[in-house]
Amino acid sequence: MTDGMTVGVIGGTGMLGRSMVTAFLDSGVVPPGALWVANRSGARGDLPEAVQVTADAQALAAACEVVILSVPPALFEALRIDASGALVISVMAGVSRARIAEHTGATRVVRAMSSPAAARRLAFSPWCGEVSTDDGTRVTELLGACGKAAEVADESQIEIFTAMTGPVPGFVAQFAAAMADYAARRGVAPEVADMAVRQLFLASGEMLAQEAPTPQQHVQEMVDYAGTTAAGLLALQDAGLQGVVDRGLDAAVARTREIAG
Repeated sequence: MTDGMTVGVIGGTGMLGRSMVTAFLDSGVVPPGALWVANRSGARGDLPEAVQVTADAQALAAACEVVILSVPPALFEALRIDASGALVISVMAGVSRARIAEHTGATRVVRAMSSPAAARRLAFSPWCGEVSTDDGTRVTELLGACGKAAEVADESQIEIFTAMTGPVPGFVAQFAAAMADYAARRGVAPEVADMAVRQLFLASGEMLAQEAPTPQQHVQEMVDYAGTTAAGLLALQDAGLQGVVDRGLDAAVARTREIAG
């Protein structure tokens, strides 16, 4: 519970905003009666009746002690609110804390990122901002309801994670698709290849999340074992896999930095 504070999500029925709202409600961190959601239509959808839903973003900003901005970055300039009394948490890609403060009047601004995995409470949500210990605790509690949360050094790191962990399943799905395609092109039934790869990534994700070794240590253990997997891993390394991944992430980070215009 966020000390009985009222929390509002502007853009709370979009993909990311709705996922975060689901996490807040399912975790109990924000009870329905303390939650506001603003969207352009004022439509409630399947939100509980106790949640206050409005098309008036300023009404939300005036009523809430914590305001979460989850609108498309290109629409931010059109959002006219005075949030000077609120703790503002933005999950908008590419919009700086300085720009948010100037546009909303807020003096307590946190920039963060999450992902639609929040709906399953599986997101990684980094954040940064010069806020009090109490505000930092509130931010960690709210983002922690979405999965895992961590404070990072600066906004450039938020942009890295926006590119890297925001687009779930994103880059992981690309690698899974490549593996399934490999099997299918060698005669495996596509539905079987798909099933196998999904199970592989499910098991791998749980093992990586729950066991102590880092991903790098897992790779090294496989290489040291010198079996069939080692042969494949070394071939990937020799082919420049790290450079390919770097180029993909660099491109995504660059787009993050230009997307808000």
